Amino acid sequence: MSLKEQLAEYRAGWFKRVPAERQAVMERHINEIRNGLAKTVLKAGDRAPPIVLTDAKGAIVDIKSLLSRGPVIVTFYRGGWCPYCNLELRAFQQILPEIKAVGAALVAISPEKPDDTLSTAEKNALDFEVLSDVGQKVGRAFGLVYTFSDELKWAYREFGLDIPGKNGADEWALPISATYVIRQDGTIAYAYTDADYRDRAEPAAVLRALKDAVAAV
Repeated sequence: MSLKEQLAEYRAGWFKRVPAERQAVMERHINEIRNGLAKTVLKAGDRAPPIVLTDAKGAIVDIKSLLSRGPVIVTFYRGGWCPYCNLELRAFQQILPEIKAVGAALVAISPEKPDDTLSTAEKNALDFEVLSDVGQKVGRAFGLVYTFSDELKWAYREFGLDIPGKNGADEWALPISATYVIRQDGTIAYAYTDADYRDRAEPAAVLRALKDAVAAV
């Protein structure tokens, strides 16, 4: 089953479980992002900002060192509490051998604390870097981070989610869904960004873009 099909299946169940009022809040929030932030995110052809972050075990990872060996796929996810994110991370894990076969690397970035990123990596049996962007400096450099409205805070609290607590930062903010292929020269070869957190880049499409970027060198 493709990632798109898995996401659609989970989404269908979500619509059955979640009260209509909360669904309406989420839909309004998605439309607001589409009309604002989604127009400012980094796109293909832009230069990727520096990425120097802490991994799940507390070590510092500089993407520049990974780029010295080959292109890098960077995917931003909301957190290990997000079922859509976990489906996406597991789907990327499945194509990791093909990513490595062309000399590339894969990293996933969330605003969660390192302890939580470690839990996410272990829970999903991930063999790629899972990095912690506490304070979302990198997410903001890519133009991906949005701040919650009061009604969105209410909706997340109804879901039992304390986003500032999860992220170890005194703010209600998250990145939109985004996946990039970054060439060795630091330019973005492929960009997938979506205001709807329930939609994600299909790993097969990302892999094709990666192979195209490698072939173009």
